[in-house]
Amino acid sequence: MDGERLFCGTALAERIERADAQFVAACADATRLRLGGGPGFTRSLAGGVATFAEPDSPFTKVAGLGFAGLPGSAELDEVEAAFAELGAPVQVELSQLAEAGTGAFFTARGYRLESYENVLGRRLERGSFPGDVRACRDDELETWLSAVAEATAVPDGQGLPSHEDFPRELLVNALRDMAGVRRYLAERDGEFAGGASFRVTDGIAQFGGAATLPAHRRRGVQTALLQARLAAAAEAGCDLAVVTTQPGSKSQQNVQRQGFDLLYARAILVKGTSATSSSGADRRQAS
Repeated sequence: MDGERLFCGTALAERIERADAQFVAACADATRLRLGGGPGFTRSLAGGVATFAEPDSPFTKVAGLGFAGLPGSAELDEVEAAFAELGAPVQVELSQLAEAGTGAFFTARGYRLESYENVLGRRLERGSFPGDVRACRDDELETWLSAVAEATAVPDGQGLPSHEDFPRELLVNALRDMAGVRRYLAERDGEFAGGASFRVTDGIAQFGGAATLPAHRRRGVQTALLQARLAAAAEAGCDLAVVTTQPGSKSQQNVQRQGFDLLYARAILVKGTSATSSSGADRRQAS
């Protein structure tokens, strides 16, 4: 794979965004199942999905839009009203490769640009599984959730700060509700050093839930977790791995060192404010 770069055109971006919308919808459904129902929703919107999982959840948003035409004004009115009724802003994650005019459509309706995130990807080939990484057992789930939440709460500090910042309990629940993921943990000197996960959606390995405890950073933990998931994803029959990072972050640097190419950015567009946040956007994505 040396020298071979992954080019992302609109067809590949649409495939990735469609998979992301499926993942968000599945996670939002898992949240409502954990809560025993409730006022949330998952509804299709112009080729994407609008979901309300729970207040201030990373799965309360609009994802996957921009490749099947603009939403109808009446349809979007209903979605905005549904979010407003539950005291939540509408957060739209929009690929820069979306159809021309999509961004202008949302800004004309009062959406403001809050931030960006980067989507990176690489083709897959069979690789070796590091000896210091293994699959998380069922009886280790609570330890995994707690440790990854703890590590995520202490950002690395490189690159742009996230526009999202979750309370620990909410982050643990979001990690729990990541539907269909395979979880892995890395150990150093017999201690839990870091965790990560990935989900398979239509041949795409969606990497997420990755974090290293501060005491074990700069020790190759994230590299080992990346290599393990790349090997596992190839074995699972995926042809593509994707990951979302903060622009200029250590995470972006780490994945690029492992052969990921920057495919496109997503703009984070927000309208309204939440009942628990002055900006409605101070939440960190669990990915």
